Amino acid sequence: MLRAQAHANDLARGSGAVALPSALERTYPHANREWAWQVVFPASRDVIDPATGESRRYRLHESSLQCSVHAAIRAAGIAKHAGCHTFRHSFATHLLEDGYDIRTIQELLGHKDVKTTMSYTHVLNRGGRGVRSPLDDER
Repeated sequence: MLRAQAHANDLARGSGAVALPSALERTYPHANREWAWQVVFPASRDVIDPATGESRRYRLHESSLQCSVHAAIRAAGIAKHAGCHTFRHSFATHLLEDGYDIRTIQELLGHKDVKTTMSYTHVLNRGGRGVRSPLDDER
């Protein structure tokens, strides 16, 4: 079932609300039931919010995704150790390969110190051939 249809079913049975920051809920009291505010990977069932007593849908717990990724890696026959964090490393490496600056990558990854982000540069190993002239760009 498509997620939008599942959300419509939740609404029809009086559920389908997500938890939002309290200031946002006060400003937009019905936003928690709108499709735009729903979580991308919802939990399989609602829980009662102890603060409000309402039935709410929270996000899928990270361990569920981790288990699914590990199962997919095993099913694919990949012998190397990999997991969700591997995607983070791949993301950073691809950004560097595509020429994004280290400070932007630092911000996207949430690193406090740029030295942590610099650890991704060892995989590039391009030497002088890694420098491109602005005139090389297609425009």
